[in-house]
Amino acid sequence: MSILRSLCSAFLMYSRIPFPRVEWKEENRRYSLCLFPLIGAVIGGCLLLWFRICEISGVGDILFSVGCTIIPIAVTGGIHLDGFCDVNDALASCTSREKMLEIMKDPNIGAFALIRLCVYLLVQTAVFSELRNSAPILICSLCFVQSRACSGLAAVTFPSAKGEGSLQSFTKPAHKKITVAAELAWLIVSALLMTIIQPCMGAAAVICGIIIFAYYYYFSKRKFGGITGDLAGWFLQVSELAAITAAAIINIIM
Repeated sequence: MSILRSLCSAFLMYSRIPFPRVEWKEENRRYSLCLFPLIGAVIGGCLLLWFRICEISGVGDILFSVGCTIIPIAVTGGIHLDGFCDVNDALASCTSREKMLEIMKDPNIGAFALIRLCVYLLVQTAVFSELRNSAPILICSLCFVQSRACSGLAAVTFPSAKGEGSLQSFTKPAHKKITVAAELAWLIVSALLMTIIQPCMGAAAVICGIIIFAYYYYFSKRKFGGITGDLAGWFLQVSELAAITAAAIINIIM
């Protein structure tokens, strides 16, 4: 029952998929981070379904790629894009660490964050237009699992910039050894599947994900003194875009 309640807590917090409401207490979030990559699996499944619908109906590249860009936002409600915008607002301020952490608490979006968000979505849409074969879209779908596994692993192993916030509400009650083992299992399985589907594209996506994960540690510690919920959202978006871009580049070359 504890695992089911943790599953509900994860999906209620990080997705817009209807799930039974559970009481907001720590014991109901003990395994939530372990199950976080399942949301990525749902996104991947929706992408595969959309790909199949477009393939059967003869939908053009633009509508296909726009749909692929919208699907992750529709599933998550844009919670990670919100963190991406907050971090970009903070970075654009070019001020002290303490001031940047304060800026990230502001619910309003600034001009620089809006510009970078538009660029992000345009690039993502363009990249998806290059993934109109079954192997690339399968690998792309697994990238959403990979990014969440890395995010969950970082949540319980990277230093925290502050002792409170949405991320802390999931990391504090988490069973750390089980969470690390679960996230590593998700990463190994997703990496194996990607390389089996298409070795070059899969390896490119996996390596790119690892590089961004390492950069996430360096960047968050140097700029902010650790990670926060907003930084976790920023990482998720950057990691996903980087991995699918790597797969798309290899697909174009091949």
